[in-house]
This record gives sequence, structure tokens and C-alpha cells, in this order.
Amino acid sequence: MAAYAIGHLHDVDLGPAIVEYLERIDATLEPYGGRFAIHGAKADVREGDWSGDLAVIEFPDLDKARAWYDSPAYREIIPLRADHSRSTILLIDGAGDDHRATDVLA
Repeated sequence: MAAYAIGHLHDVDLGPAIVEYLERIDATLEPYGGRFAIHGAKADVREGDWSGDLAVIEFPDLDKARAWYDSPAYREIIPLRADHSRSTILLIDGAGDDHRATDVLA
């Protein structure tokens, strides 16, 4: 089942450090089958409040997502993002293709 790394970023200082982070992150994803599903798109907010930027990276499974986040290559570039933005990062399993809303009631 697919899993996701989700980043909600605020107050991004789009300077040299963030540029370097963006230039280097794709190479950290490749060994783990990660790919950007959402990145840099402007949200069409229909309900509630929203601020900041959203990035969603899809992985084949949660083990691969965890291995990517904990990899030396990614750990090395985390400060480039973390020191130049406020962010909440989470790793989470996706819903399977056969998921139905009522499955959460079980």
C-alpha cells in the first residue's frame, strides 16, 4: 500500500539554502521509490483557512518512506529546509484502492 511523506511549510525563506535543498532532494528519493505527488501547487481553498505550502511525496510503502527520511542522504539536507522554514512533517499510510469511508468504523 502506498505511503506518503507530507510536509506543511510556513514562512519559507526562498534563499540559497532552500534552493540547495530543492536541488538535492530528488536524488534522496530515488533509492526509495519516492516521487512528488503534490509540490508547489496553489491550493483552491473551499472551506476553512489555509496558509503555507504543501508537499506530498508518495512511496511504495511506509517502510520505504521511513527509510528515506532516516537515510544519511536526506538527514544531511534536512537543516537546509528546517533552518529556513517552519514545517510539520509526517509519514502516513495511504488508503488502499479498495478503501471505503466506512472502513474506519471497523
